[in-house]
Amino acid sequence: MLTVDFTRFPIAPGDRVLDLGCGAGRHAFECYRRGARVVALDRNGEEIREVAGWFAAMEEAGEAPAGASATALEGDALALPFADDSFDVVIISEVMEHIPDDKGVLAEMVRVLRPGGRLAVTVPRYGPEKICWALSDAYHEVEGGHIRIYRAHELLGILRGAGLRPYGTHHAHALHSPYWWLKCAFGVDNDRALPVRAYHKLLVWDIMKKPLATRVTERALDPLIGKSFVAYATKPHLPRTGG
Repeated sequence: MLTVDFTRFPIAPGDRVLDLGCGAGRHAFECYRRGARVVALDRNGEEIREVAGWFAAMEEAGEAPAGASATALEGDALALPFADDSFDVVIISEVMEHIPDDKGVLAEMVRVLRPGGRLAVTVPRYGPEKICWALSDAYHEVEGGHIRIYRAHELLGILRGAGLRPYGTHHAHALHSPYWWLKCAFGVDNDRALPVRAYHKLLVWDIMKKPLATRVTERALDPLIGKSFVAYATKPHLPRTGG
């Protein structure tokens, strides 16, 4: 399940891509399939080992084209182990809402992104997320949980403040918002509640089968209740100085 829309945010073969806070690796895997040179970085060593295993399996299965590469790396988003201007593309999906120093992380992303490079950032959307917080304290009052809710204009302002130029936004995963509302209403850790189990089956079916009916329904609902807000931005080229 991808949150970044790669028709709006294309990846070209050979692009140097950093998936920051990669988690289980879903966006890194897609970039690898598209021929990019991918670095998937996360502070969770267990997840990084799993991502590395999937990269190796994809290579063995021939899922990545010639010239593509993939590395899984454990690291700190506030102290990235890369030189300035190292990447053509940086993706950070559903991460910034967890990090106290979100502006510090953004500054690091801008540093390692080359001038003219592109950034994709996704965060929980304000409205659906606010409902989750209202229904359940346990949803966000956990170690490593969500510590803030961004309004769209606030996130775009932070991107501009970091020197980036936003150029596109959209919402995603409308069908997932009701699932999380149900989870929060019946208990975040309660997977036995019938409404939660039934809706989870629907989501799994939708992800696996991708039927036209749910695709059309979700596209129609995304502007209203999409679970995620997605923003795309570029890092401007520095103005040339005369000499």
